[in-house]
Formats: sequence, structure tokens, C-alpha cells
Amino acid sequence: MTERTRDTPDANDNEERTDGYVPLRSYGAIGDGRTVALVAKDGRIDWLPIPSMDSPPVFASILDPEHGGHIALRPTGEATVEREYLPGTNVLVSTWTTGSGSCTVTDAMVTGVAGRLPWAEVARCVQGVSGSVEMEWAVVPGTLLNTAEPKRLDTANGTVIGIDGVTIAIVEHGFDPVHDDGPRFSGRFTATEGSKSILTIVGTHDEPIFLPEPERTLDAVDRTIANWSTWSEEFSYDGPWSDAVQRSALALKLLIYSPTGAIAAAPTTSLPEDRTGGKNWDYRFAWVRDLSYTVHALTRFGLREETHAAVSWVMRTIAEHDETMPIFYELDGKKTDGVEERDVPGWNGIGPVTIGNRAGDQLQLGVWGDVFEILRQYVKAGNVLDRQTAGVLERLADDACHRWEEPDSGMWELEDTQHYTSSKIGCWQALDAAVELHDAGMIDGPREKWIENRELIEQWVGEHGWDEDLGHYVMYPGSTALDTSILIHAMSAFDRGPRMASTIRAVEEQLQRGPLVYRYTGMDAEESPFVACSFWLAAAMACTGRVDDARALMDDMVGQANDVGLFSEMISEDGDFMGNLPQGLSHLALIQAALTIEEVAEEA
Repeated sequence: MTERTRDTPDANDNEERTDGYVPLRSYGAIGDGRTVALVAKDGRIDWLPIPSMDSPPVFASILDPEHGGHIALRPTGEATVEREYLPGTNVLVSTWTTGSGSCTVTDAMVTGVAGRLPWAEVARCVQGVSGSVEMEWAVVPGTLLNTAEPKRLDTANGTVIGIDGVTIAIVEHGFDPVHDDGPRFSGRFTATEGSKSILTIVGTHDEPIFLPEPERTLDAVDRTIANWSTWSEEFSYDGPWSDAVQRSALALKLLIYSPTGAIAAAPTTSLPEDRTGGKNWDYRFAWVRDLSYTVHALTRFGLREETHAAVSWVMRTIAEHDETMPIFYELDGKKTDGVEERDVPGWNGIGPVTIGNRAGDQLQLGVWGDVFEILRQYVKAGNVLDRQTAGVLERLADDACHRWEEPDSGMWELEDTQHYTSSKIGCWQALDAAVELHDAGMIDGPREKWIENRELIEQWVGEHGWDEDLGHYVMYPGSTALDTSILIHAMSAFDRGPRMASTIRAVEEQLQRGPLVYRYTGMDAEESPFVACSFWLAAAMACTGRVDDARALMDDMVGQANDVGLFSEMISEDGDFMGNLPQGLSHLALIQAALTIEEVAEEA
């Protein structure tokens, strides 16, 4: 069948696998506050690291269909499927219809009475709706990206699977008969009207494994639904695009690593940004930039716990490392230690498959603005900074004064270091926030020095970052290239005047394709349009008085999501998802744009 594109939004399309792969648009996500599973439209879980998002994936057929491992569950013959998240939750329900009947499959990562469980638990509940549907299932453990061999372990309390410290148990009810082949398990059963069958997969790492009672799994799923619903009840937003905004907030909630409060950029690695390979990155780290945008969004929605945890985590982590501005950390707060490649084919055979990220040691001046914006928003919400946090900010503000004149790698983590215009404005944003925090009595420090350097940056950008002949801000002095990261600074209020308006028009003329936008000049020859850039463009339009145009672009972009409202990092011009997913920055940019457009419209 035909994959859904912008022009063919048919929720009934059920993609056939080609060489074991499905389009990235096919994936929905479920999670428990520590790890995330990706569920394809054909009912197969193709990605699940245990116990954490950044752990080696026990099920990884999205990158290695032959040996990566998967959890399959679907009708045996021809069938159509429609799916949706239960309202206000990250619980995914698929309704399968065949010639003989219909049934639903409810997929959830189970949470406990007091929040996240100490182990990972995926529940797949099949309920018969009408007639009868013959179902098939399989649990096929993988090789941890070709680094380990799964082993069958027979015990007095049942058979489990061991893979290099990870233990997997299968608990089923109504799935008989079960056929096993070493560490692989599979079988068939029939769903009839009113029937309930349950498949539960439990996983731990270097610890004993708890085996839940299968009959209680439905209660556990109901509890999980209630937990998500309770969280969503605290969510406060009734503006435009409310369904997309709430789904984006729920997607972000999946990326919050509850043991520390860190926020992952995405729960996957190595999903390619283009079809030629090479641009395959590991996004299972906490970027300070993404955390900044998240804090702004969560604060606006009245969500207190996640905001405090994220702010506390980033400032504590910076203080512990006692160094200059970080770009990202591991989810537990450690620094990254290099990159390794795995000998597996990658999605659709597009490699490489990488573990780790090389950008950790880069200088990115824009991060100064991101950190200060986190704390500015936190204080605006009525909170107070502690002395350690204040001391860290005072040191970082001084660092911004000393380092803003240096070349850096820019927001896009480029090997070509330049005096990127948006990086300089990031330092301006940091110093602007530092002065505001000083005036609010939150931090001490040389206020006049910060003001002086803020003004010097304004002068530098006006002289070197603007090209009068071209009529737009340039990527760096001497360049003619456009860079969409400059659009963020319409939202930061660095510039909402004629120069920003002219730059927006240039972006529309040179980088926009339909509603999609490339990151900067020349990227149309290397990769797909970057989802966040379209939402930044919409927000910047609103900030420069083009509210109607902003709303029209938002309407178009919200429609680019897949059938359950998720976004990847990029979308090709023919509508295919590219890059890691669900991508936090894409959903953050959607939320930012919706909030910005609403705020500008209210002020008008």
C-alpha cells in the first residue's frame, strides 16, 4: 500500500515491509519515564533499549531487521489498521479489521502505583471486538547491535532470555500455544468478541527480574492510562492547535529521563537525515538548548515538577563539572566519551550506526543564551535561585563577555568554525538575561560590564551580521548564506523590525519548499528540510506582524505529522520522515510557535 504523504493522508494505509523495513512515518512511541519503544503500524515493536533510552537496544530491528530483534503482534492475513493515542496519554490503541472480524491492541509501557516501575514492562493487550481474528505474535531478542548473543535460560520459575546483563521475561495470558526456538518465542491465537489476551515483556539489567501476574496486566494498563490522564489534567493550554500542542507536550514527556530530570533530544540513534548516509547521529543525550525550550513550554503550561527537575539537573551538572558552557551531557549527567560504530546495516541499509556523539567538545556560543533563558523563564514563573546556581550564572555571564568574540561551531555543530551571527546573538541573549536576573536580585556580578558587552554585540551584529546589498542577515561575515537559526531571535526579541522581516522574506524565497524549510543555504543538496525551521519561521512571522501568514504556515505544518501526531527531525520534500524520532526539537518548536503566535495575537 501507499505510504501516507502530505497529499495522501489516509490513516488506513498499512505499509508493507521492504527488506524488513517500514517508513519512519510508521512509528508511534510509548514510554515509561526511562525508556521508549517504537511501534510500527504493522504491530511490530522495532526499537526498545533496556533499562534506559541510552542503553543498548534489546529490540532494534529498525536498524537491523535480521538480527536486531523485535516484538511482533498482528492478524495473520489481510487486515487494515487504524490507530490513535488514548486522549491525554501515551498509550497507543490499534484497531485491526479483517474479513472475519475486528480487535484492538492496546500498547503501553506500564507505570506503577507511585510512578515509574523499577523495571521495564511492555504490555500488549488484545481485545476482541467482533467476529473472530486469528492473531500471530513473536518475541525475538536481538544482539544489542551485534555485540552480544541472546541465550535461553530455563529456571524453576519459567524460561527467561539473557543478553549481556539484560534479562527478558515473557508473561502471557490467552496466547497459547507457545512455540519456542531457543531464545525466540512465537505463537497464534484467536481473538473473539469479548475475549482478552495479554502479552507482557519484562526487562531488567544486572538485577533480578520480577514476573507480574498476567491476569493483573489489564489493571496495570488501566492504572497507566489513569496516570497519564492525571498528568494531562494539569496541562493548561486552550489556544490554537491545542490537539497538536498537547500531543507535542506528551511526546516531550516521553523524552524526560525521570531518574535525573534530563531531557533526551530523541530516544533513537542513527536514523538517517538523508538517503545517501553519513549523517547518522546518536541523539540519546540531553542538549542544553532543547532543555531551555522545554522549560519555557512546560512553565507556560503550568507543569511544575518537570520544570524544576530540568532546571536543577542542568545547573547541578554544570556546577559539578566546573567548566565552560556545555553543549550536551549523557542522561545521567556524565560527559560523553567518544563515538563507536556498530556493524549493522542501519535503517533501509543506510549507515553508519553510531553510539555516542562527537560534538561534545565543540564551542557553541549560542548555548550561553539557552542556559540563561532557562533561568530567566524559571524566575519569571515566580521561583527563586539558590546561591550555587547564582554563582554559576555569574561566572558564565563573565565567560560570555570574554568569549563572544571567538569563532565557534554554531548551532548546527559544524566543523567549519566561523563567527556565526546567531551565536553572537546567543551571547547577547545571555547577557540580556543576566542583567534582568541581576535587577531581580537573583544574581550578583558586574552589571555594567554585562551591559557594555551586550551593546558591543549589538554593534557587531549590525556591522558584520547584516548584509545591506543582500538585504538579510548572513550566516557569518563574508558569507552570502542564509541561516534559519537567526529566526529564533525574533522570539528572543533581539530583532523584530525591518531587518528581521527582510530576512524572513529571504528565507521564504530561498530555503522554503511548500511548508518545509531547510536549515541553511546549500542544505537542499545534502539533506531533507528540518522540521523545527518551519515552526521557527511561523513564530518569526508572527513576531514581525504577519500573524495571518504565521497561522497559515502552522496549519500546514501541523498536518505534516504522522497518523498519531508525531514528528521526526526532518521531512523530505516528498513527505517521508527522516532523522531520529520522535524528535524533541521538532515538537518543542511546534509548541514555541503556537505560544508565540497566540501571545502576539493577544497583544495586537
